[in-house]
Amino acid sequence: MQLKHLKTLLTPQDCAAKVTCMAWAPNNSKFAVCTVDRVVLLYDEQGERRDKFSTKPIDSKYGKQSYIVKDMAFSPDSTKIAIGQSDNIIFVYRIGEDWGDKKAICNKFVQTSSVTCLLWPAEHAIVFGLVEGKVRLANTQTNKSSTIYGTESYVVSLASNVTGKGILSGHADGTVVRYFFDNEGSGDSQGKLLTHPCPPYALAWGANSIMVAGCDKKVVAYGREGHVLQTFDYSRDRTEKEFTVAVTSPSGQSVVFGSFDRLRVFNWAPRRGVWDEAKPKEIPNLYTITALAWKKDGSRLCAGTLCGGVEQFDCCLRRSIYKNKFEMTYVGLSQVIVRNLSTGTRVVLKSYYGYEIEEVKIMGKDRYLVAHTSDTLLLGDLLTNKLSEVAWPGSGGNEKFFFENETVCMIFNAGELSLVEYANNEILGSVRTEFMNPHLISVRLNERKQRGVEDNKKLAYLIDIKTIAIVDLAGGYNLGTISHDSKIDWLELNETGRKLLFRDKKLRLHLYDIERAAKTTLLSFCSYVQWVPGSDVVVAQNRGNLCIWYSIDSPESATMFPLRGDVVDLERANGKTDVIVAEGVSTVTYTLDEGLIEFGTAVDDGDYHRATAFLETLEMSLETEAMWKTLSKLSLEARQLHIAERCFAALGDTSTVRFLHETNQIADKVSMETGSDGTEFYQVQARLAMLDKNFKLAEMYYMEQNAIDEVIEMYQELHMWDDCISMAEAKGHPELDSLRQNYYQWLMETGQDEKAGEVKEGEGDYLGAINLYLKAGLPAKAARLAITRPELTANSDRIAAALIKGEFYERAGDLYEKMGNNQRALECYRKGHAFRKAVELARLAFPADVVKLEEAWGDYLVQQKQMDAAINHFIEAGCSTKAIEAAFGARQWKKAVHILELQEDASAGKYYQKIAQYYASTQEYEVAERLFVKGGHIKDAIDMYTAAGQWEEAHKLAVECMSEEDVSALYISRAQDLETDGKYKEAERLFTTVKQPDLAITMYKKNRMFEDVIRLVAKHHPDLLNETHLHLAKELEAESRFSEAEYHYMEAEEWKAAVHMYRVTDMWEDAYRVAKSHGGASAQKQVAYLWAKSLGGEAAVKLLNKFGLMDYAIDFAADNCSFDFAFELTRLSCKQKIPEIHLKHAMYMEDEGKFAEAEAEFIKAGKPKEAVLMYVHNQDWTSAQRVAEGHDPDSVCEVLVGQAKFCFEQKDFQKAEAFLLRAQRPELAVKYYKEAEMWSDAMRICKEYLPNKLSLLQEEYEKEATKRGTRGVEGMVDQAREWEQSGEYSRAVECYLKVKDNSNTALMEKCWMKAAELSIKFLGGERAVEVIQTVGPRLTQLRKYSAAAELYLNLDLIKEAIDVFIEGDEWNKAKRVAKELDARYEDYVDQKYKEHLKNQGKVDSLVGVDVMAALDMYAERGQWEKCLETASKQNFKILHKYVALYATHLIKEGEAEKALHLYVQHGPPPNPQNFNIYKRLFLDLLNLTGTDVPESYRMWADLRNVLLLLCENMSKSAEANSPAHEEFEQMLLIAHYCATRSAARGVDQLQSVSTKLCVSLLRHTELVPADKAFYEAGMACRAIGWENMAFIFLNHFLDLSDGIDEGNLDTLDHSDFQDTDIPFEVPVPSKLHVTDGQREEIRDWVLAVSMDQRVEQVLPHDERDTYEASLLAVNTGIRSLPCVISGYPVLRNKVDFKAPGKAANQDDWNKFLMATKTTHSPECQDTLKFISQWCGGLPASGFSFH
Repeated sequence: MQLKHLKTLLTPQDCAAKVTCMAWAPNNSKFAVCTVDRVVLLYDEQGERRDKFSTKPIDSKYGKQSYIVKDMAFSPDSTKIAIGQSDNIIFVYRIGEDWGDKKAICNKFVQTSSVTCLLWPAEHAIVFGLVEGKVRLANTQTNKSSTIYGTESYVVSLASNVTGKGILSGHADGTVVRYFFDNEGSGDSQGKLLTHPCPPYALAWGANSIMVAGCDKKVVAYGREGHVLQTFDYSRDRTEKEFTVAVTSPSGQSVVFGSFDRLRVFNWAPRRGVWDEAKPKEIPNLYTITALAWKKDGSRLCAGTLCGGVEQFDCCLRRSIYKNKFEMTYVGLSQVIVRNLSTGTRVVLKSYYGYEIEEVKIMGKDRYLVAHTSDTLLLGDLLTNKLSEVAWPGSGGNEKFFFENETVCMIFNAGELSLVEYANNEILGSVRTEFMNPHLISVRLNERKQRGVEDNKKLAYLIDIKTIAIVDLAGGYNLGTISHDSKIDWLELNETGRKLLFRDKKLRLHLYDIERAAKTTLLSFCSYVQWVPGSDVVVAQNRGNLCIWYSIDSPESATMFPLRGDVVDLERANGKTDVIVAEGVSTVTYTLDEGLIEFGTAVDDGDYHRATAFLETLEMSLETEAMWKTLSKLSLEARQLHIAERCFAALGDTSTVRFLHETNQIADKVSMETGSDGTEFYQVQARLAMLDKNFKLAEMYYMEQNAIDEVIEMYQELHMWDDCISMAEAKGHPELDSLRQNYYQWLMETGQDEKAGEVKEGEGDYLGAINLYLKAGLPAKAARLAITRPELTANSDRIAAALIKGEFYERAGDLYEKMGNNQRALECYRKGHAFRKAVELARLAFPADVVKLEEAWGDYLVQQKQMDAAINHFIEAGCSTKAIEAAFGARQWKKAVHILELQEDASAGKYYQKIAQYYASTQEYEVAERLFVKGGHIKDAIDMYTAAGQWEEAHKLAVECMSEEDVSALYISRAQDLETDGKYKEAERLFTTVKQPDLAITMYKKNRMFEDVIRLVAKHHPDLLNETHLHLAKELEAESRFSEAEYHYMEAEEWKAAVHMYRVTDMWEDAYRVAKSHGGASAQKQVAYLWAKSLGGEAAVKLLNKFGLMDYAIDFAADNCSFDFAFELTRLSCKQKIPEIHLKHAMYMEDEGKFAEAEAEFIKAGKPKEAVLMYVHNQDWTSAQRVAEGHDPDSVCEVLVGQAKFCFEQKDFQKAEAFLLRAQRPELAVKYYKEAEMWSDAMRICKEYLPNKLSLLQEEYEKEATKRGTRGVEGMVDQAREWEQSGEYSRAVECYLKVKDNSNTALMEKCWMKAAELSIKFLGGERAVEVIQTVGPRLTQLRKYSAAAELYLNLDLIKEAIDVFIEGDEWNKAKRVAKELDARYEDYVDQKYKEHLKNQGKVDSLVGVDVMAALDMYAERGQWEKCLETASKQNFKILHKYVALYATHLIKEGEAEKALHLYVQHGPPPNPQNFNIYKRLFLDLLNLTGTDVPESYRMWADLRNVLLLLCENMSKSAEANSPAHEEFEQMLLIAHYCATRSAARGVDQLQSVSTKLCVSLLRHTELVPADKAFYEAGMACRAIGWENMAFIFLNHFLDLSDGIDEGNLDTLDHSDFQDTDIPFEVPVPSKLHVTDGQREEIRDWVLAVSMDQRVEQVLPHDERDTYEASLLAVNTGIRSLPCVISGYPVLRNKVDFKAPGKAANQDDWNKFLMATKTTHSPECQDTLKFISQWCGGLPASGFSFH
């Protein structure tokens, strides 16, 4: 909100001239200011001063200066002003609506004290405050005032809420009080709301909170219940003065406070729920602001000052111009002023719920406003200034608005039509419709006033294209639904909403009478239709006729005349109605008979004289008769009896005319005599009531005038004797008897015997009455009378006979029972089906018949379809089967089940099925299943689940109750039924449930549902998917469904088949498309080629050029032997390619064996050489020669070569050689001789013609010889010998080396040795070494080690000779060679020998060569016993190295006990490198569970003995007294305690000793696992009854176990072990040493003990006042020695040992000795033996171990 100064309305003075109050009129047209001189100035809304008037004192004698005006307010209608004065009075002035109207005082309210402030929130109600603290209300209607509430403090301010339904009053003591006239459902409290720190002179009530300010310079915002929301503190601002006045904007969203020179503006932020302060408006020299007033539309704020000035400010958040036609001024978040720029008219658009207005649009020809808020929709008519706000939750802005109807806005949103009436804040109605065309919706809202109808609001719309619904919007109910047989394209209600016209697509016009729910067809081929405005006349066009219905109540009477054009419009103005018709280019007007229209209008207006006069001018016709009828009815209702008489006369209703004529005479006579309205005379009113057949009303009119005779006369005339006689009786008429006699006589004359009998009965003549009843054939009435009158029993037989004859059996039964004839009574009751009476009678008289009667009663009720009632009777009769069937009939299924379950008869089981079927139909499947199963109808239960789609339940039931084959058969059968019903999905689910997907696939295939076939194949037979696609594609192709077939071919990856399909059907575009998409470039080209070939000629050329495939097509045609097409294409488009085609054609002819044609084509193609080659190839040498000589001389040579080759193949070598030499190709002769393996001829030709290639030929020959195996080898050997003989030793050696024949090793060895021999002898040097190094390995491979070594030794290659011997495992020879020829290689041979032994695993042999290597090998193989046995034969150090390795291995494998036995066997050396092994061994043994038992003694004793030996060894070594030594001493002590504990456990007398040892071990928990130690100590204490210690130790164990679970012991409570030597800092065990079961058992015990409170959580103390097991005394700090038996401190009664630091408690020692002696326990004896050894011998009173 921004304030912008507009103008000064009143110029300030130079002195104090306070503006005391100001007010804006609610209609925004007037603004009032009251100055210090008590004059009220009136301004218009532009700020121009237009009027003024002076106020007056309470009494003129006090003078003008005797008071000041304290406050004023306009009335809600803006025509009055209330002035509150300090002289204890309020005056109300009427100022009128126009400027210059006379001002007059219309109310005055005198008070007991001065008025301080006032409000006028509601009509007739002025609220004001007094100096004495009261808040009162003045009523301008009654001119009285009353107190609303009173306080003890001066009222300084008043404020109302936005709606004016609640007020706040501020008082001088700071209190603010709230009062509601109507709390509007807010639930806010009334009474004292809050107390402000200073008087709340500035008080404002916004939409969301209350704001208060005063002289403390603070603005405080309070919540709805008075709690502080926000405080704005300006007390430190020296420029700020006290706040004097506040005002709230009309929307309640902004508040302005006035102070000195400044206006402070606060705006409510709805999203954050807080007040935001805007920039204050500061105006220097304005001085203190004394009054503020906000214009009701929110656009202007006026401020009055201490100096008498009035300033006007513009208030707005923003402004915008809409379509250059409208100005939008947002004066608040929820208020917008819309001004028409051309006319200056304004509309204030405001959300009454305080929602922020988001967007304003002007629609419908710039007449209608539409605005959205977050939760509402605002609509308005700018012309009539009618505004509406309706609830409209966010719809996304997708609404469509229609403004065709001036009174209502139609809104379509998401298939729903909502109607909003302008000036109504509720949605008029909402309906579902998809048809938004305004021609298909008709709304009528109070368009023509009707007598007796206050609110007439109707809507007609389409539910669907053939169904119309008509709704009463005022009542909110449906008036009717019209179902039509064709589509409806237009509909409209008449103005009264009683008739509906609609037209269908077949151009038939129909009328629907809503009251009678009757539909009539008015017209066919209707092209135009409309109601005439202001009437019920209909105008329509039918082809060339104009049709008019002047009286729509008579649809058959239409006026018609011909037309030449089309009706385009209908106008009614200036007393005439014109139909405008377009005839070609011109427009013609047809005027309707206004007189006929006038009748309807006259009737609607109630002017029946005018209507009569009009009808008098018309001839009688069906149309006119309908009008007379309407007028007669209306005139009677309106009591215009003369007109009614005339109407009935016109209609020919003579009797009514005569009755009305008499009535009119009476009325006229009364009118003449009294001058009053004769129709009000009682006789006239009574006669009209009679005419209306309302005789009671006529009686009432007569009785009001006490005209009894006239009433009796009326009833007599009407033969209403009962009413006549009852009236005479009531009034005591003197002719009563005469009337009764006349009545009886009349009854007898008219044969009304029944009525006569009733008369006789009434008179007490019962016998006469009975006779009359029997005469009238009414024996029942006679019986009733006879039963009630005992004196008439004599006639009972006659009556009973008549009753039975008339089949009134029940009455006859009653009569017989009365007579005491029970048998006849029972028979009658049974015949008359009066079973209740029969049963009651039988219970008394015939008890044996009761059961049969109950059954018969049940049967009868079943016949009467009263099944429900029959059930209980059948149960009573014991007919369970019938009861069940009746329960079925009554649909009492639960009752039927109940009855069934009580039956023991097996036959009742058949009913379970029917009940189960019912429960299945209600979807109570579990109940139905139970019943089906109980009745043995499992198949039906399965069918039920199947039908319901609950396949899993069905299958589960089937599997439980049936064999797999039966289940499968059942499901398949059911599925086939479903298939027959077209329920394929359900059938599929059944097939798949029994694992028969193939049947489902077959079903879908049979029903041509190929998508489902594919889906199932993909799911169940993915391997057959492609095959299925292919099969379907072929089927579809056969049906010419090519696109579908194509899809399946593609899915089967058979695009070629798709192409072929399209090719066969000449669908080349599709074939090309498929080939292009799927076949790649090659396929695309081939299809294009085939397409072109199918076209041929120029079309083919165009197509191929289009695709750019001409060259490809030509080549492809030629390659595929389509030479005619290829020549055609080349001739038309590519002549340069003709030779190429000829060439290809020639090749084709050659392949076909048509050589002459081929020759011609080769020559045409310019390729004669190809022709020559063709003939050469075919050995037609003559033709080849001819063509070569004639066309290609260069080819003659090739012909000769060809002939030569042929001769070679024919073995005619001489001729072949001659041809080749003629052709000058000796190299070919050599080649051919080589191929024929005629090496000598080849060599001859080579020597003669190609001497330079002779050596190469020889090499080639050698290679060939090698390749040819034995035969080649022999040749090679021969060749080598030749070289050798010819002195070519190098070549001979190479030849010998090349000899390789694996089948003849002797030959190979001989040749290689020969090669070696020749090389040594003749080649020497490096070449000889090379040859030997080649031959040596070869001989080695042949296992000729000695020969190879000998060769090496010949050339002094000693190492190579040694390696050969080693390779041959000839170690002695190798050693000898090394020893004799080169001693350097002896070690080399030894090393190789060791490696050989190692590799061969010959460890035993290796021991003799390398012991350490052998030991390592034993260790690697895990042969530890062998290893240690061998090591023990070596020195001590070696042995213990491998003992340590073995121990480490065992510890890693988790076999600590075996490792211990190792050291028991071999002793522990004090080597520092072994210390970690000993420690790990010790800890692993400690961590073992279940080792506190006697059986574990041996293990602990071994550990103890090993540690003792280790400590003794260490004390003799360099490690003596080292930290490690001390640590092992401690371990020894712990091992001794564990061993002693196990020994003591085995002896009952020593349980206390074993427990003490467990407790003593707790001081060693830095090594012993803490949880294990505490668990064992606690359990031991618990076992011997030391419950205090057991509780403490086990409780601590539980804490430890929880800490171990968490991996942290930081939170452990050690308070129980304060002042003990049990360590606090202990390592966290990696895992718990007890089972979860043991832990839970301990937890339960600890909980039980703590609940019993039978133990104290304190450790026991000894004489030192210290924990008894602690070595360290708390008070003295003295450390006692531990007892070697119990571990407890040794205090008194000490037993000393020789070894220092070793002692025992006398009691424990003696106990242990005694137990050992008495039990002869070997463990105890062993323990004493150890103590003797450890402690340097036993005391004198020692123990003998023997």
